[in-house]
Amino acid sequence: MVSVGIDLIEIKRVKKTAENPRFYKRILGDNEFEQLKKRNFPIQSIAANFCAKEAFSKAIGTGIKNFSFSDVEVLRDDMGRPYLKLSERLKSLLGDNYINFDVSLTHTREYASAVVIAQRRD
Repeated sequence: MVSVGIDLIEIKRVKKTAENPRFYKRILGDNEFEQLKKRNFPIQSIAANFCAKEAFSKAIGTGIKNFSFSDVEVLRDDMGRPYLKLSERLKSLLGDNYINFDVSLTHTREYASAVVIAQRRD
C-alpha cells in the first residue's frame, strides 16, 4: 500500500522563524544541520526540508505526534538527491509497518514544497 503527503510553505514565514537560533536545533537533526551548515543554511532548502517533514507526517497519517521534526532528517546524497533518514526512536515507533519513503522537494523564491510517498506493508 502507498500513501502520500504533501506540504507547501511561504519561504518568508520560515525566514522569520529562523531568526530564532533555537529554530535550527528544534527542527533539524544533527546530520541535516551539518549538511545545511556547509551550504551556509540556504533558506529555500530549510523551508523545503520543513515541508518534507510535514509531508512525511501526513504520509504516515499521524501529523507531528509522538515524534519531533528532528527525528526525520532530510539529507542529500552526493548527486543532491534528497532522502529521508529516520531516527532509531521513530523507526521503533513505526515498527515494521513502513518499508520505504521517497521524497521530492521544490522551491521558488517565494514558496517551498515537498511530497513524500510512503510504502507500507498491509
